[in-house]
Amino acid sequence: MEVLMNLAINGLATGMLLFLLAAGLTLIFGLMDVLNFSHGGLFAWGAYSGVWFYMLTGSFIVAILGAIVTGLCLGLLMEKWIIRPVYGSHVTQILVTLGVMLVLSEMLKVVWGPNPLNVNVPAYLDGSWEIGGIIIIKYRLFLIVVGLLIFTGLQLLLNRTRLGLIVRAGVINKEMVEALGVNIKRVFTMVFMLGAALASMAGVFVAPYSGVIHADMGMQFAILAFIVVVIGGMGNMRGTLFASILVGLSGAFMAYYVPELSLAVNMLIMVAVLLLKPSGLFGARG
Repeated sequence: MEVLMNLAINGLATGMLLFLLAAGLTLIFGLMDVLNFSHGGLFAWGAYSGVWFYMLTGSFIVAILGAIVTGLCLGLLMEKWIIRPVYGSHVTQILVTLGVMLVLSEMLKVVWGPNPLNVNVPAYLDGSWEIGGIIIIKYRLFLIVVGLLIFTGLQLLLNRTRLGLIVRAGVINKEMVEALGVNIKRVFTMVFMLGAALASMAGVFVAPYSGVIHADMGMQFAILAFIVVVIGGMGNMRGTLFASILVGLSGAFMAYYVPELSLAVNMLIMVAVLLLKPSGLFGARG
């Protein structure tokens, strides 16, 4: 029983990390209909910039804020100069954003060098508690709480605010929203910046969790994020949360019981979901 609980906590923590990354992709991919394959690059830049701020100031809070600012700035520049000209063309979006992904990865090596960086967990989040044989690692519990708070905030933003209403309406009929006097381009820029900030924030949270970061980490996590978005249903935040937890738990349990399938299990789940419900578990038909 203790093993099952420990695996479940580890899987939940991993799932929440994936949610933080996939939530931004859900906004960009699901709501704006933009295939942003450079999302992993934003994630990696968030990790490196956050670690740099962490080493510079010794404050993990400053590191998180620094990563968010980095994501907002990169998101603004990318949406304005790279994404905006290719709205509506998925093939072009894939080619352009893949190129941006490679450029962002190489720029990390230019700025911080090609060698991996070791990252320690902040002192106040280090260590663990033991309750009845169940080991609860403080940092993993912290990630679970942060993930749930971010999910709650995004749900309120999308479903309870005017901005969320405009975004959802703009996806359905952009021309009608513009006819009502709303600058939909500015709104979509804000959404893209928010998605980029979430990716960067996920990067700075992953750094202490994994203990090491490297310039090519973006592609690995971007693939997992796309798997999560497809499983949950494009544009559905609840589906993204559920799929993130599913992927995190399946990875944790498979890595312990059937290590040979730990890398393939996520792809198998996605294939099964697409065969049974192509729109995703929580996606709307059509």
